[in-house]
Amino acid sequence: MKFDSILSEINGFGKFQTKLVLIQLFSRITLPCHFLLNNFMAAVPPHHCNISALDHGSLFENLTLEQKLTVSIPVENDGTPQSCVMFSEPQYQHLSGSNNSQEMQTVKCQNGWVYDNSTFKTTLATEWDLVCSRKGMNKATATIFFIGVMIGAPVFGFLSDRFGRRPLLLVSYLLSMTFAILSAFSTSYVMFVIMRFFTGMALAGISIISIVLNVEWFDVQHRTFSGIIISLDWTLGNWLLTGIAYSVNEWRMLILAVTSPLIVSIIAWRWLPESARWLLANGKAEAAHEYILKCAEMNNRSKSVATVTPRALLESAQDETTDKKYTVVDLFKTSNIRRISIYSGIVWYGVAFTYYGISLNITGFGLNPYLTQMIFASIEMPMKIGLYFFLEKLGRRPGEMSALLLTGLCLFINMFVPAGQWVVRTVVGVIGKAMSEASFTVIFLYTTELFPTVVRQNALGYTSFLARLGVSISPLIILLEDVWYLLPAATYCAVAVGSGLVASLLPETLNTQLPQHIEDLDKPRVQLTRKEGVQ
Repeated sequence: MKFDSILSEINGFGKFQTKLVLIQLFSRITLPCHFLLNNFMAAVPPHHCNISALDHGSLFENLTLEQKLTVSIPVENDGTPQSCVMFSEPQYQHLSGSNNSQEMQTVKCQNGWVYDNSTFKTTLATEWDLVCSRKGMNKATATIFFIGVMIGAPVFGFLSDRFGRRPLLLVSYLLSMTFAILSAFSTSYVMFVIMRFFTGMALAGISIISIVLNVEWFDVQHRTFSGIIISLDWTLGNWLLTGIAYSVNEWRMLILAVTSPLIVSIIAWRWLPESARWLLANGKAEAAHEYILKCAEMNNRSKSVATVTPRALLESAQDETTDKKYTVVDLFKTSNIRRISIYSGIVWYGVAFTYYGISLNITGFGLNPYLTQMIFASIEMPMKIGLYFFLEKLGRRPGEMSALLLTGLCLFINMFVPAGQWVVRTVVGVIGKAMSEASFTVIFLYTTELFPTVVRQNALGYTSFLARLGVSISPLIILLEDVWYLLPAATYCAVAVGSGLVASLLPETLNTQLPQHIEDLDKPRVQLTRKEGVQ
């Protein structure tokens, strides 16, 4: 008897699975809080050169602040003070209306900057003056964080395939909290980026292990529903981030606030079950049998597995292969798994690259950043409800293709919408964000179904590595606007469309039995009935 059949018999979507999802809720809502934290923590408020140290005699001292700015700092086309330069000498003629700033000699800010703290009290930019010539260092904080996520994904993927999902989740919880706290108390920019790097590594474990542990406990007829339900944690986390960021506008306290749900996760870990699929795939039939009995008891299906023994479970799991230790190299062992690994890796790169290109540029729509973030988060809920029915009827492959191609279309349209038409830009941007989020939701579920149990966590680690490679580059693409203002949007659009076309090359997994071993991919995928979950 296959594990999917057993899971169907004991109710693959009952109280046991509900408890599993709820236990991991608190850890998963911290993921978007940290992954999108730079929208607030690294925000750059309006600023201009600090002129308080200037001493130009009694005439300058008797001027109002507005007049001092007029004679000391050139203005932009909209009349606001320029951010990075000042006049080498006060231009008193500006007080009388003469304003030939382009003919006056300017110099870089000599005594730092003055920041508008009406929206953000402190940010990374104001803490270490990461503006003007140092603005790249501000963008780099997100890149370094995601490089940590990129490296952490295959590491935790390998370790959780080797030692189990449950213990590595606890390690991820503890390390994430430790490094997040240390980053909040950083005394220098260098210390901060190092701590953020390790925070990203640790959070990668939560990201990839939790999704696999959840999916491996759901039966085939509820697998799509489980993927959508799990992805709603990201939406809740998005809302949480917006609320916390609005209430806490000091970056150090903001980090501590968004990390605090991990305290609950660490306490609740003791009630978290191990993956019975993983236990069976690794020859631990006794432990798997114990968890199956617990699941059946909680779901009021004890009679259904009264005759199931550890020996029968072990035989069904093809125990002759359980002694092998699998690594990322096994993802390229045969032609079938190699093809799936290459195509899914490209799709993951494109999904993450475009998603964070949109999500980390919330100031590009002319709205308050909190309002933009709330709109982006709110559109996810109805989108995911509609996505559930789409995936159930049409499948994963058309879902992934459509989401990516529509994301590219929205990016393309916004390239030609003038910046002043912020309503149109916001509407198109929100639709593009929804489609991008849809592509992320589908690819997580799709990947867990594409790969066999023995390498599933390694596969998610490998694909997450490529995704975070895209994410780490994505924030820096914004800097290309200095070359051509449409180049960032054109780049995001091209990657979305290209990865959407590659998604068409992947096999469909709707209503198919999860493969246990690499050799299963060389056989036709077993179709399971929606009603019974058996062949």
